[in-house]
Amino acid sequence: MNRIVWMGIGIAIGVIAFRKVTQKQQQFGPEGLNRAAGRVTDSVYDFADAVRSGMAQRETELRLALGVTAQEEAQRQ
Repeated sequence: MNRIVWMGIGIAIGVIAFRKVTQKQQQFGPEGLNRAAGRVTDSVYDFADAVRSGMAQRETELRLALGVTAQEEAQRQ
């Protein structure tokens, strides 16, 4: 009975170790690196979009505060 328990524990540890090694291989393989690069690229694009949106909003606030409209600016040029 004691041998069966230890054999079960050994099998469980082996399966868990095999799954962890397989996950790490996938993570550091070509597909895993492509996924990581894609996530970084998406994050950069999202950040750039947020910055552009904030800039446009701030520009609108400044134009309102200064009383400058698009028509006035077109007349100056």
